[in-house]
Amino acid sequence: MTEAKFPVKTREFCNHHFDSTVWNDFVFRDDDIVISTYAKSGTTWMQQIVSQLLFSGEEGLEVAEMSPWMDLRVPPKEVKLPAVEAQTHRRFLKTHLPVDALVFSEKAKYIYIGRDGRDVVWSLYNHHLNANGAWYDALNNTPGRVGPEIGPPCASISQYFDDWLEKDGYPFWSLWDNARTWWAIRHLPNVHMVHFANLKSDMSGEIRRIAEFIGTPIDESKWENVLKHCSFDYMKANATKSVPLGGAFWDGGAQTFIHKGQNGRWRDVLSAEQNMQYEQRAQSELGSDCAHWFATGELR
Repeated sequence: MTEAKFPVKTREFCNHHFDSTVWNDFVFRDDDIVISTYAKSGTTWMQQIVSQLLFSGEEGLEVAEMSPWMDLRVPPKEVKLPAVEAQTHRRFLKTHLPVDALVFSEKAKYIYIGRDGRDVVWSLYNHHLNANGAWYDALNNTPGRVGPEIGPPCASISQYFDDWLEKDGYPFWSLWDNARTWWAIRHLPNVHMVHFANLKSDMSGEIRRIAEFIGTPIDESKWENVLKHCSFDYMKANATKSVPLGGAFWDGGAQTFIHKGQNGRWRDVLSAEQNMQYEQRAQSELGSDCAHWFATGELR
């Protein structure tokens, strides 16, 4: 039997959001869970799901506080690392980094969520459009930023999509870079791939598979509570518990952050040419099988 080859960190990734050096000093526990996505691909939803599995459908969990975004450079690692080390529950952490910018643990469990890039952009635009002055101040003016500031989005979501595609994730970061590295390790025993569309169509089945992967038995007497608390309506109504800083960085608060949770909103906006450009780029950047999975959630 071929021994699994685990990835090794080869670079740092730092910008207005990221400080990947936090992972260099992070001390793993063998039961840690790391939730990874490209931005706006279902991260908060997965954090809620994992919290519900670990705490058997408990209500009122402070998920954003319990599950920090490790590589977000605000607050700095000098503040973040001691706080995470002090946690006594089974830790479930968030990252938006490509694999080769992480320190990878052979014993931790990694859950990766994929989503069609066009759906990502629609959600990302809402996130960016409704960001307030505190968000810009934290990202641009906190010491340690690498590279240019992030500014307000353009007025047209169609233009926003074109810029994101043409400039490889502008003004955030590359989807392709992120996707390729996680797809490459999908067969590792401690990596579990989940697709946003499959969570939408079969949330119950997907949550049971996640529970099996992280080794958390389901208390069937609490199962209906788990499903209720992972529903979009519940999360929208209780958004301050799961959104960073209770939504203080967005106009309209936490309910703006948890926006619609819908796919396909781009279909009536993007032209045939724009869709063709996206699909051709996905094929060239990811390869046929990976591009198909990101678009549909179907493995082939």
